[in-house]
Amino acid sequence: MTKTVPWVDGITIGHMLRKSAAVHADREAVVFPDAAYRLTYRQFDDEVDRVAKSLIAMGIRHGEHVAVWGTNWPEWLLMQFATARIGAVMVTINPAYRTSELSYVLKQSDAVALFLIDKFRKSNYLEMVTECIAELKTSEENNVRVTRRMVAPLASAEFSNLRQIVVMKGKPLAGMIGWRDFLDGGQETTDEQLAERESACKPGDAINIQYTSGTTGFPKGATLTHRNLLLNAFWIADCMKLSEIDRMCVPVPFYHCFGCVLGVLCAAITGATLMIPAEHFDAEATLRCIAAEEATVIYGVPTMFIAMLNHPTFDSEKLTSLRTGIMAGSPCPIEIMKRVVDDMGASEITIAYGLTEASPVITQTRTDDPIELRVTTVGRPLPDLQVKLVDPANGDVLGDNQQGELCTFGHGVMLGYYNMPEATAAAIDADGWLHSGDLAIRLPNGYYKITGRIKDMICRGGENIYPREIEEFLLGHPAIQDVAVVGIPDQKYVEEIAAWIKLKAGVSLTEDELRSHCKDKLAHFKIPKFVRFVDSFPQTVTGKIQKYKIREIMIDELGLDDIAKTSMA
Repeated sequence: MTKTVPWVDGITIGHMLRKSAAVHADREAVVFPDAAYRLTYRQFDDEVDRVAKSLIAMGIRHGEHVAVWGTNWPEWLLMQFATARIGAVMVTINPAYRTSELSYVLKQSDAVALFLIDKFRKSNYLEMVTECIAELKTSEENNVRVTRRMVAPLASAEFSNLRQIVVMKGKPLAGMIGWRDFLDGGQETTDEQLAERESACKPGDAINIQYTSGTTGFPKGATLTHRNLLLNAFWIADCMKLSEIDRMCVPVPFYHCFGCVLGVLCAAITGATLMIPAEHFDAEATLRCIAAEEATVIYGVPTMFIAMLNHPTFDSEKLTSLRTGIMAGSPCPIEIMKRVVDDMGASEITIAYGLTEASPVITQTRTDDPIELRVTTVGRPLPDLQVKLVDPANGDVLGDNQQGELCTFGHGVMLGYYNMPEATAAAIDADGWLHSGDLAIRLPNGYYKITGRIKDMICRGGENIYPREIEEFLLGHPAIQDVAVVGIPDQKYVEEIAAWIKLKAGVSLTEDELRSHCKDKLAHFKIPKFVRFVDSFPQTVTGKIQKYKIREIMIDELGLDDIAKTSMA
C-alpha cells in the first residue's frame, strides 16, 4: 500500500469535523433510517456546535468527564463530537450494564454529568440510575428551576462529582432534565466562547474513556486522546480505501471502539456517509438499510453476519452495492467469510484485530488480500504502528513462526487506565510497549495469527469478558463459598460462560435463583449459561484452581470436542 501522509495528525477531533464539513458540506453525513434523521456535513457540524454550546452553558469545563449511556441514537453521536469540541472527556458506558456496573463506572470515572436514554427493551435506564443514586440530597439549590442559562445541579451522597443528569430520549424524572431543555440552555453561549474553548484543545489531550473488563474483577477505563483515535481511524479507513463516495452501514454499538472509531470517525475523516440501521443490532433492519441506502460498506462481528445471511429476508440481489467493510471481534469461519464475499458481494471486506487500549486496531487485512489471508490471519500492522512478539516468561523478542505475546508501540497506545497506575504499569512497559495479553505468531509475509490468550479472557459474540469480574460478583452472594468461571466452545458465540460453584455448608441455591441474582446486576452476556454446583475444584499442589481442567471436563460432559477442535484450529 502506498504510504499516505495522515492529514489528521496534529489536529483535534473538533477541527477534523470542521475541515470535513467544509469540504463535504452538502454530502450526507449521518443517516438514521428508522428515526427519519438525515443531516449533511454542514448541518451535522452546526448541530454539534449547538450541543457544544449547551455543554458550556451547563458548566462543563475542559478535562471534565461526561458519561454517555445509551444505544445508537443521533444524540449519542452528537455528544461524541460536542464533548471533543470543548475538551471534555466522554465516558462511554455499555448499554447492557446493570446497576452494579453503572454505579462502579460513574464513581470510578469521576463523571460530572450523565447523558442517557430512558429505556431499551426490558432495561429501564432511568430506574437503574435512580437506584444507583438512592438518596438525593435536597436543598434550595437543587430545586432551582431550569432556565436558558443553567440546569439544576444534582447532589448525591454516593456520587459527589455528579452534578447533572440529562435524558437524551424520553421523559426525565425529577432531578433530571430533558434534551430540549438542555439545548435551550445553550442559546446564549456565543460563537466566541465556543471558539475559545475549541482553541484550548490539544491533539494529545484525553478525550475518551472506554471501560474494558480487567483481571482484577473491575472494569478499567482506557484513556484515549484525539491523536490516538484520529490516526487509528485514518489508517483503518485507508486499509479499506474509503472515500467520500462510500456509504457505511454500521450496526455495531457506538459505546465500543468498533462503532465510535472504526465507524463514526472513519466516516467523518473520509467524508463518507454514516448509516445506522437501528439503535441495536437487528439483522432485518441492517439488510433493509444496505438495500435501501445502497451501502458500500458493512461492519459486524461474525455472529451479526451469520444472522444476516440466515435471515428470511436475505436477498443477495438487493445487496449488490456492497464493496468492503470490517469483520472483527472474534475469529471468522472461512465458510462465513466466503458467503459474505460471494452472497453479500462485499468482495473487499477486511479483518481487523486490536484492543481498546490500542485505540483499537493494531493489525488489519487489506482489500486486495487473498481470502485465505482474511480468514487465517488478522492482517499486518497499521502504518506507523510497531508490533513485536515476546516470550511471556522472559520478555525476549521472538522471530517468525514462534508463538509469543503480541505487543504494540506507536500512535494507538492509550495514555493509561484512569486512576489505575498499577494496572497501567502492568499493561504498558517502561519502554512504552503495550502488552496485549494475546498469544500470536508472525508469518514470514508479515501477517499475524492470534493463537490464544495468556489470561483466561472469554470472547463471547465479540464481547471480551474476564472471568474474575464475574467471580467477584458471584462471591458477593451469601450462599457462595468459592467459584471458578471459564469459557467453553460454542457454535454460535465462539465461547459461552460456565461457572463452577461451591456453596457454603448448610445452604442451598438453584440455577434459577443464581441467574435471577445476576439478572439486574450484570450485563446479559456475562451471566453464566452453564452452572455446576460442586464440592471441590481441580487444583495444583499449591491450591490454585486448574481452570483448563474445568474446561476439559465441561467439553467432555457437553460433547463439545468437535467444536473445541474447530475453535483451536
